[in-house]
Amino acid sequence: MKSHQESFTKTKTYKPYHSPFDPCPPIGKKYYSTPPNLYLGFQPPNLQQYSPVEALKRGTLWPVFYDFYENPYEKGGK
Repeated sequence: MKSHQESFTKTKTYKPYHSPFDPCPPIGKKYYSTPPNLYLGFQPPNLQQYSPVEALKRGTLWPVFYDFYENPYEKGGK
């Protein structure tokens, strides 16, 4: 059995149901991202904080809650 740390990922996948009578081709895998606050449970006291300017750029005051979105549908990158 895999440990919890090995199986952790913020990006989840699922495959939508495709009926045998559906005339359209199957969609394939769909991806979605889960936020970091789901895995924290509660906010511990004395968390490290960003500066006010950096917090406005990142959208959160605490680095532990920052989640950079990586588009799983992009191929190759820049």
